[in-house]
Amino acid sequence: MIELGRGSISKMSARLDASMVQYAFRLGEQEVPVNPLIGKTVRLEYLGAIHCSHCGRKTKTSFSQGYCYPCMTKLAQCDVCIMAPEKCHYDQGTCREPAWGEQFCMTDHVVYLANSSGIKVGITRASQLPTRWLDQGASQALPIVRVATRQQSGLVEDLFRSQVADRTNWRALLKGDAEAVDLLAVRQQLFDSCAEGFSALQTRFGLQAIQPLTDAEVLEIRYPVEAYPSKIVSFNLDKNPVAEGTLLGIKGQYLIFDTGVINIRKYTAYQLAVHQ
Repeated sequence: MIELGRGSISKMSARLDASMVQYAFRLGEQEVPVNPLIGKTVRLEYLGAIHCSHCGRKTKTSFSQGYCYPCMTKLAQCDVCIMAPEKCHYDQGTCREPAWGEQFCMTDHVVYLANSSGIKVGITRASQLPTRWLDQGASQALPIVRVATRQQSGLVEDLFRSQVADRTNWRALLKGDAEAVDLLAVRQQLFDSCAEGFSALQTRFGLQAIQPLTDAEVLEIRYPVEAYPSKIVSFNLDKNPVAEGTLLGIKGQYLIFDTGVINIRKYTAYQLAVHQ
C-alpha cells in the first residue's frame, strides 16, 4: 500500500460545495483529501503515540479529545461550561482563562435546529457555520436565534430542549439518511411553546442580545456515502491499532468502511499513518 501521510490527526476539515461535502484528513500541517478514496481500500494505523494538542506533551491517554491531563484541568476550553454553557462562571471572576473567554465565549453564537438522526437543537459560534452542521452529519439545518454570548446560547438551548432533543444518535446517523423534517414549522412551534421563557431571557439580557432569526432558510446537505452498513461495528484504535477496509462513505466525522466505522474526531492528537 502507498502511504498518503502521517502525523498528529485532528478532526477532518469539511467544506460544503455546490453538490457535496468535501473532506480532508488533517495530519499535522498536511491535508489529505478523503472523498477521492471512497470505493478504495484504506488503512489507518495508530503509531502508538499521543501528543497533547495544546502543549505537545506525550500522554498515554487523551482527555477531552486531544489533551493531556494537566491541560485538561487548566484550559478554559476543557471546562464544564464548554459542554454546558449555561454554567458559565466568567462573571464570577473564576474563568480559567479570561482572555480566551473574551475571544471565544463573549462573541456572537447561534442556536440552531438540525436534522441528523432526528431533530435536535444545538449551539455554536456564528463563525463556525456551516462547519458545525457538517461535523454533526446534519442533512438539514436552520439557525433560529442569534445571541451575544455563549452563556446566552446555552440558556436559550436549555429553554428549547424542553421541547426538542439536544443529542444526536450516532448509530441512527450511520444507518441512513434522516427523514426530511419541516424545520420552519418546528421553529415556529418552539417560539410559540417557549414564548414566555424566551421573553424573560430578552428582558434579562436585552432585545439586541437575543434575536430570533425568523427570515433564515433551511440548508440541505448531502454527504459522500455510497452505502450504509447493515450492522454498526466500531473500530477502537486503543485495542487494535489498525482500521482497514473499503471506504464506503463519510458522514459527520465518521468514516464508513465495509468492515466498520470510526469517529476520526475521537482520536484527535493520535499519531496516525494513512495508507491506500
